[in-house]
Amino acid sequence: MTAYAELEARFRRLGAVEEAIAVLHWDAAAMMPAGGTAGRAEQLATLRGIAHELLTGPEIADLLQSAAAEAAALGPWQRANLREMNRRWRHAAAVPADLVEALSRARSESEAVWRIARPADDFALALPGLERVLDLTRQMAVAKADMLGTSLYAALLDQYEPGMSTETTDHLFDAIDGFLPELLDAAIARQPTRPAFPDPQGPFPIALQRRAALTLMQRIGFDFSHGRLDESAHPFCGGTSDDVRLTTRYDENDFAKALMGTLHETGHALYKRGLPAEWRLQPVGAARGMAVHESQSLFLEMQVCRSRAFASFAAPLLCELFDGTGEAWEAEALYRRQIHVEPGLIRVDADEVTYPAHVILRYRLERAMLARDLLPRDLPGAWADGLRQLIGVVPRSDRDGCLQDIHWYDGAWGYFPTYTLGALIAAQLFAAAKRALPDIAEQIGRGEFAPLFGWLREHVHSRGSLLSTADLVQEATGQPLGVAAYERHLRERYLA
Repeated sequence: MTAYAELEARFRRLGAVEEAIAVLHWDAAAMMPAGGTAGRAEQLATLRGIAHELLTGPEIADLLQSAAAEAAALGPWQRANLREMNRRWRHAAAVPADLVEALSRARSESEAVWRIARPADDFALALPGLERVLDLTRQMAVAKADMLGTSLYAALLDQYEPGMSTETTDHLFDAIDGFLPELLDAAIARQPTRPAFPDPQGPFPIALQRRAALTLMQRIGFDFSHGRLDESAHPFCGGTSDDVRLTTRYDENDFAKALMGTLHETGHALYKRGLPAEWRLQPVGAARGMAVHESQSLFLEMQVCRSRAFASFAAPLLCELFDGTGEAWEAEALYRRQIHVEPGLIRVDADEVTYPAHVILRYRLERAMLARDLLPRDLPGAWADGLRQLIGVVPRSDRDGCLQDIHWYDGAWGYFPTYTLGALIAAQLFAAAKRALPDIAEQIGRGEFAPLFGWLREHVHSRGSLLSTADLVQEATGQPLGVAAYERHLRERYLA
């Protein structure tokens, strides 16, 4: 067996362990009773420790070195796989096993407390766990930064978006910051000049909301023989490529919140399902990074499902499912509600124009906390000040402020930039798809999604991690990643 073949065998075993971790993590968020927290924390810590050992065994470095000498005989997918193996090994080898397990336990325990603290609006309850997770995350960042030759934050960002630098992120975010305030003011000023429609009157039973979500997911193309939809405190997409687990949360007064959140997660799920089956359990078969992953959720939610074409398809279905009557259920009314711009407190409920401000705020705050320029105990005040400066609103409570997202309490530091990076990629991809499929709006209006997602599977999903994010975007769209397509999309939708 060649060194490369031996590595494939070892990474296949590692991939299976990581899939087990993914399903256990989903279960903890969606199904597990509260009394299982301590046992689940130990299970996850043990499995993450085993995964770390598989990835950092003393022979792995030698195998990687030997496989590099074989690279000329490998195909392009194999060479890309070897590149990704090396990247993953460098991240893992930098961190001692006891730190991996300690951080895993801290994450599980902190997340469990957050699930109690958020509805109780009790930041003090969640603070010790947050401080512990941050301390261990900083230790991990120090180790990885030394190995990778980067800053602490860049080392964390690279975990979620390989190759993305803080310099590039800052450049793109500064460009957004340059046009967004003016665009936001103009969009709000434009709204009163458009026809007004009444809102549909609730309550909307959860059973009907779930039925609506399942119906639209199926029509779009989600395969329920390879996945399921459940509830959790924070919507997410987990599981594996062959067993995709989505969650959402419902509001009986507003069916659109759960519906659009579910469609967002469906974008993640379709990407996960579309990854190359022949490279399952290998690094090259995984999603390219979380910016690309988020581009797929935002491609579906924002580019497709908040379009006028989608409203013309979905409105009759929703009207029938909810037994609606009157102009509140018309397609134009649905469309106008989905593109209504109003600065708000909750990121996952934010309109498309203000959403980047929520991400930029979190990006700045987590960099400050990692650098010790902001102490976690001072987070509520810093959050309130930052949100007021960016979009002019102030949280009424910590539940609607720094407790609203699970990410920091669950250890996902460096993740937030990928949301807006994903929005930029989604806009470029949709512009490219429209050039390739000029009648795409008419197809969406008829509920025909196969051509659009066939294009995505060819240009994004089936590529896995064969290419870097920069090369993937360049090949799929013909242009490097930038803000032009995103700004053009926002202006056409909200100011035209």
